Amino acid sequence: MSDWLPQVASTYGPRIDNLFYIVLYLTGGSFIITEALLLYFAVRYRYRPDRRAHYTHGNSTLEVVWTIVPAVVLVILTVMSKSAWDEVKHTWPESDVNLVITASQFNWEVRYPGADGKPDTADDVILNNEMHVPVGKPIRIQLRSKDVIHSFFLPNMRLKQDAVPGLTIPVWFEATRTGDFEIACAELCGFGHYTMHGVLTVHSLEEYKTWLEEAMKSAAPAPDAAASEGPA
Repeated sequence: MSDWLPQVASTYGPRIDNLFYIVLYLTGGSFIITEALLLYFAVRYRYRPDRRAHYTHGNSTLEVVWTIVPAVVLVILTVMSKSAWDEVKHTWPESDVNLVITASQFNWEVRYPGADGKPDTADDVILNNEMHVPVGKPIRIQLRSKDVIHSFFLPNMRLKQDAVPGLTIPVWFEATRTGDFEIACAELCGFGHYTMHGVLTVHSLEEYKTWLEEAMKSAAPAPDAAASEGPA
């Protein structure tokens, strides 16, 4: 059943998948049971000419049970989700791979710090709809938008975050396998939304170093960073 999800390729991806399946099984099972009972009662108590309606108060014990059980399940799911949420949203691992990604209609601009090691300077390496990272290292991203709200989505990394004009939002992931993966926009951002698509390439560490060295040698002078970021 897990084959219908995109292949997971990040360190925190399996935890997110496990939570997804737990919620899916609980809600799916509840839906099937509820619909089966609905069908049973519809048939069991269907209209008959010789049957008379009568008032019933119900069953207080049963009402207490079906109130408490879902409440307990929701509390357990909240506790389980919080640790995963904290790992994804409230941690910022140390790393020497720090990128700035700026969304615009309908493009992902990816900036790598140049030889000075600082982002938003003239020697940055800039790619469009293309991203290269090493496997096994945290990738730290400062996410921005020039114009409207976009949603930076890496399905295989189980990472999705809105890019909001005027804000710089930190996100991170650590890839666990090499290969090419999709970069998508998950927010309807205009008529060309469907074209806002890129490719994330995860290299081995040595391949990434080689790629970065070549990219720095061939990089053209970067435009002013403030102009790239858009309105604050």
